Amino acid sequence: MTDDDRPYYRRDLALVHHLGFGFHADACAPGILRLLEPIRERDGLVLEFGCGSGLLTRHLVEAGHRVIATDASPAMLDLARKTAAGAEEIRPLTLPDDPVPSADAIVSVGHALNYLPETGAIDRALVALASALRPGGVLALDLCDMEYAAKRVDDTNRGWVGDDWALVTRFSVPAPDRFVREMATFVRTSDDSWRRDDERHDNVMMDTSRVPALLAAHGVEADVRTSFGDENLPAGLHAVVGHKPV
Repeated sequence: MTDDDRPYYRRDLALVHHLGFGFHADACAPGILRLLEPIRERDGLVLEFGCGSGLLTRHLVEAGHRVIATDASPAMLDLARKTAAGAEEIRPLTLPDDPVPSADAIVSVGHALNYLPETGAIDRALVALASALRPGGVLALDLCDMEYAAKRVDDTNRGWVGDDWALVTRFSVPAPDRFVREMATFVRTSDDSWRRDDERHDNVMMDTSRVPALLAAHGVEADVRTSFGDENLPAGLHAVVGHKPV
């Protein structure tokens, strides 16, 4: 499968996301790092899924963690190899079906699981992650609740512009459990012209209140929070934080 055959985050959108939207990882990093302090103290292994271009990965590595960073997008992984070169490994992982390596902590920001095609796939991914978490391990990830789409029914189209890129997005909520972004990216090329690419992202919303029971059935005690630490997450984006007892 070529990069252009991938449904999400091809070359140009991956670059635009990396250049213009690192604020979410930067905001979440302090809280996640505090949660992971016991893991760093024992030199445990951190698995990051949906690492994107390595924006959170870089914080983890700089804090002294051993990290395996993974993503389903080859374009994102290419960027992550430059952004977080100190990671132990950066490689593909597509949930829910790829084998998940065991780790002492499993983390993710950017609601990666909401990109899966339906709630059953999200459930399977959560079970796979819980099974891969070692005893004494920490789980920290974010998920879009049904509230996320409900809060954005009347959201308007938006545009963002950087020095060498631009992004125009049209939002829609075709169903209570779906949030859709239709995006046109514009990237300046080496000959000073502009290249356009289009992507559509369909995100599946879920009732996050049922996640703790699902994880508990697979050995992880977790709760749903408004944040990982002191950051302010967008309305409807919730933090799931848990641990697997020894």
